[in-house]
Amino acid sequence: MPGRPAAQLALAQLRGAPGQVMLSLAAIVASVSLFVSMAIMVHSFRVSLAEWLDQVLPADLYVRVSAGSDTAYLTPAEQARLAALPDVRAVEFVRALPLLIDPDRPPVTLLARDIDAAEPERRLALVERAPDAPDGLPPAWVSEAVAAVYGYAPGARIELPIAGSPRAFRVAGVWRDYARQHGAIVIERERYLALTGDGNANEAAVWREQRADADALRQSILALYGAARVTVSSAGELRALSLRIFDRTFAVTYALEAVALLIGLSALSASFGAWVLLRRREFGMLRHVGMTRRQIGAMLAIEGALVSGLGVIAGMLLGVLVSAVLVHVVNRQAFHWSMDMHLPWLPLAAFAAVLLGLAALTARYAARSAAGTEVVRAVREDW
Repeated sequence: MPGRPAAQLALAQLRGAPGQVMLSLAAIVASVSLFVSMAIMVHSFRVSLAEWLDQVLPADLYVRVSAGSDTAYLTPAEQARLAALPDVRAVEFVRALPLLIDPDRPPVTLLARDIDAAEPERRLALVERAPDAPDGLPPAWVSEAVAAVYGYAPGARIELPIAGSPRAFRVAGVWRDYARQHGAIVIERERYLALTGDGNANEAAVWREQRADADALRQSILALYGAARVTVSSAGELRALSLRIFDRTFAVTYALEAVALLIGLSALSASFGAWVLLRRREFGMLRHVGMTRRQIGAMLAIEGALVSGLGVIAGMLLGVLVSAVLVHVVNRQAFHWSMDMHLPWLPLAAFAAVLLGLAALTARYAARSAAGTEVVRAVREDW
């Protein structure tokens, strides 16, 4: 079998030159670990974002008052007209406004919304929930950013400056929020109305009747308020827009991953090229004893594939460890929000297969002159 001598010689060469193997491995491990760690981190973020959007966008349509309109809110009477539309099954309103807790920090967003205190997870992506406490304080649900920056732990008593006075609340839970960088606090809309008398709303989540047409309902809402005053979007549109923005934001990261792959292949090519030059007499001797140019090329391809295989395995293991640090440590410290770790198994497997194939071709290409007549003359020079 013509392939067996090439494979046996490739294994013998790798066992006999551990220093060169480690040099080639270092380049592969570095590039693979960088690629894998970034790929896992970005994939984890994207999947976590998609799951978060699925949870926080349960309605059919979302109405938002344009910030540039003369009245950047819906009055109680206007809210009643929306709820009375024939195709509307249910509607929940939100009053969103800035809340300055610390003058030395940016304001957070206060969200007074219709929410069931017994089942807040139906509207919020809860990551922690406080046990019930008989203190009589109204509940407040803080985002992870608020909990991290201000030290608000579940069950803690906090005071929020609402309507010009500090109001006591109990932290009923911590929720994941990817929409507001400086954090947000959710309270019951009825409680906010009782404290402030402000019954206006900036946003509304609308559920349509089962047989109602979503586009027709959208047009009815736009006709009710005017297209210049409100925007009406479906949950699918908001989800798609958010993911498009995410992909554009991380386009540079994808480019860096490709650069890391090219750097690894270039380093492997340079390493094998130098290795080939050092082994010219060895290749000449192999030609003298009867090995063909094709067999020598196959031997080098096997060496490249074996070294790359070890590098891919080590690089992937290291990349997974680095990605775990990025997801669970660096991300929390930098952005104060969490994400779940998700491994893109299929892309990683495809990446490993492509890299192994390219590495074998790169090694063979780097040794394209290894079996030529020059190597035979290199042996004769020693005679």
